[in-house]
Parts: sequence; structure tokens; C-alpha cells
Amino acid sequence: MLKKWIYDTTITLQESVENWPQALELCAKPLLDLQVIEPEYVTAIIQQHHTLGPYYVLAPGLAMPHARPEEGAKGLGLSLLKLKQGVSFGAGEFDPVDVIIMLAAPDKNSHIEMISSLAELFSSDTDMAELHQVNTREEIKTIINRF
Repeated sequence: MLKKWIYDTTITLQESVENWPQALELCAKPLLDLQVIEPEYVTAIIQQHHTLGPYYVLAPGLAMPHARPEEGAKGLGLSLLKLKQGVSFGAGEFDPVDVIIMLAAPDKNSHIEMISSLAELFSSDTDMAELHQVNTREEIKTIINRF
């Protein structure tokens, strides 16, 4: 199911980034290019981070940045950024983050199926451990195709 949203053009591999805003910008680029989100979507995530802290860092090494539909989500989409060297999001023991999956949904309901598939992936310790270790687009797709 996840392969419907995470595929070659929505996967980015990078050695490292300077900081967490740069990670968000890099992760957002495929969704911007596909016109799934508008630039203000990323701005909203960054503003919320400054207000609430890293609310989207879900587990050690894993972030799922997202904003509200009305903040620039035009469609349903996911993008995945895999960093070889993780970056600090100010998330304490969950830092450094090396897997970032940006989620966009144009309304409150259309992403339920997507979230369900992501939850299955996130709850698989084996697959998540593997995702944190991989270094190629093909290895990422192999994991994604299981969900």
C-alpha cells in the first residue's frame, strides 16, 4: 500500500544536512515538485516546531512532519528522506533523526488508509531497524513494498 505514495521520485537519499529546517525543505521537495503541497506547508511545520517543539518526531531516529490540510496541502502524499548521518531536531533521546517521512493530506479523512499502513511499518521493530540501516533507494523500496 505505501508504494502507492513512496516511490523513486518521492525518496531522497542524502549524506547529511546542516540542520532540521534544511531536512524538512529537502524532504518536502518531491511533494512540492508534484504540487501535492505548497511552500507554506513547510513554513507551517517550521512555525509549529518553534511553537510546540518537535511534535512530529515519533520515535528514535524517526520524524513524520505534517501540518493541517488548510496550511498548504493540495493532495495526498508522502515523501521519504533518508540521511546517512542523522540530524538533531531538539527531540532529546529521539535524536538524531535519519528517517523523515513527510505526510500531506488535503482533508481530515483521505489519509486514514495511509496512516494505517505507516503505523504498521512504524510498529515493526525489524523493518524500522532495517530502514535506519539502508543506504539505497532500492533497499528502501524493498521495505516499503511490505506495507
